[in-house]
Amino acid sequence: MLSDKQISDYFEQGYLLVENVITDAQLETLQNITYDFIEASKTVTESNDVYDLDVGHTAEHPKLTRIKLPHKQHAYFDEILRNSGVTEVLRDLLGEDATLLTSKLNTKAPGGGAAVEWHQDWAFYPHTNDSLLAFGLLLEDVDMENGALQVVPGSHKGPILSHHNQGIFCGAIDPDDPDFEQDKIVSLTGKAGSMTVHHVRTLHGSAPNRSDRARLILFYEIAKADAWPILGSNSYIHSLGQLKFWDDLKERTIIGKPCLEPRVENVPVRMPLPPAKDVSSIFKTQQFGGMKSVYED
Repeated sequence: MLSDKQISDYFEQGYLLVENVITDAQLETLQNITYDFIEASKTVTESNDVYDLDVGHTAEHPKLTRIKLPHKQHAYFDEILRNSGVTEVLRDLLGEDATLLTSKLNTKAPGGGAAVEWHQDWAFYPHTNDSLLAFGLLLEDVDMENGALQVVPGSHKGPILSHHNQGIFCGAIDPDDPDFEQDKIVSLTGKAGSMTVHHVRTLHGSAPNRSDRARLILFYEIAKADAWPILGSNSYIHSLGQLKFWDDLKERTIIGKPCLEPRVENVPVRMPLPPAKDVSSIFKTQQFGGMKSVYED
């Protein structure tokens, strides 16, 4: 699927934009399912296991920050991960064995949909090695007006910046951190059906949606199978017990087979503790952790 140059660019720069990674028919199906979910959210009055509501959400004007775990809400979100051009991109970047960590469908509503403050995913879920990535499947055209994903090229090779505020994990960096090289920021704009990819240590964020158009991006976080969690979004496995854990691991294996020999490398780790009082989403972690916004006027 990917050219040798695209693969080398990803490992050198820490990000990639792949155009036309799914078919028109697949895109239309994903769009229809997503808008059905947004329509159904009109009856929801507070965030729940499916929806993370944005400020100002009403039945007349539904505003969501996120549909949670879409691959568990509708089978097609799981199917597109395992059997599409997306799968081939993952195979090119992670190899023949890979595991799903989590998914989310970020749905920045028109007219101010919430920003995602700058952070490194690695700060949320350190593993035994850093062969992990997140990808975003664009379900609508994305430009600067509706809140494109932004990255700092090469930051995946640098330090893990502090994501703490006054001793609490806030899930965002300090905009004044000298290692935050804002002059290098690149915006990943593209047409619906394209796919952004960023390394787990790449600094990234996205501004509010200031347009009159939706910004729908389907995100999945994926690990090479030999990367095992230390703490964070995948550490729930410790509460399952061995039998349930094994079933869960097999279910989350999207390419190849599970790996029972973790690869341990000398990678920088800072634990995401102590937690903010609400860690149900990155939006809540950043809000209740008291982060300092990059995007405030």
